[in-house]
Amino acid sequence: MAAPPARARADYDYLIKLLLIGDSGVGKSCLLLRFSDGSFTTSFITTIGIDFKIRTIELDGKRVKLQIWDTAGQERFRTITTAYYRGAMGILLVYDVTDESSFNNIRNWIRNIEQHASDNVNKVLVGNKADMDESKRAVATSQGQALADEYGIKFFETSAKTNLNVEEVFFSIATDIKQRLTESDNKPEPAALKINKDDPGATGAQAQKSGCCG
Repeated sequence: MAAPPARARADYDYLIKLLLIGDSGVGKSCLLLRFSDGSFTTSFITTIGIDFKIRTIELDGKRVKLQIWDTAGQERFRTITTAYYRGAMGILLVYDVTDESSFNNIRNWIRNIEQHASDNVNKVLVGNKADMDESKRAVATSQGQALADEYGIKFFETSAKTNLNVEEVFFSIATDIKQRLTESDNKPEPAALKINKDDPGATGAQAQKSGCCG
């Protein structure tokens, strides 16, 4: 198969796949629309299955292309979305600060990540709709921070409506992933992989295993 033309990859240095997960109605689609298109809409349309947007940003002089997948929160789409966990490099766990059940369900979403995502996937906890009147708030900022601390992940409160911390949360997780990828690129290749790759006596099954399971 012919290699793609050089300019096909010239528009970015890193490609990062992010996943937005959380209960239905917490504002995942609104966060994605605000970050990717700079817009906000009050009309709520439930995501069917999977949707995604692309935005290229610059980090430390490098062009980073973010491919951001927005998952449906409803239970009936759960089997569809689990297939997307595996390739995700970063996952944003979103809850609604005015909906306590969406916050409590974050633990279930984290269990899904542990079952289906890569072990080294970056995670961030996002409490959305922080612009809402305090009388409607059901989850205190301190509760969100405590949960994030428990799992050792970063925490942001955001508002897709007012654009509060939307750029910050995406840039933060992208920065952490880029750093992880850079460190991975700089590590010397394990000797075992070199032996498999160069050993003409390796069987097809061995070669295939080193390629797909590394």
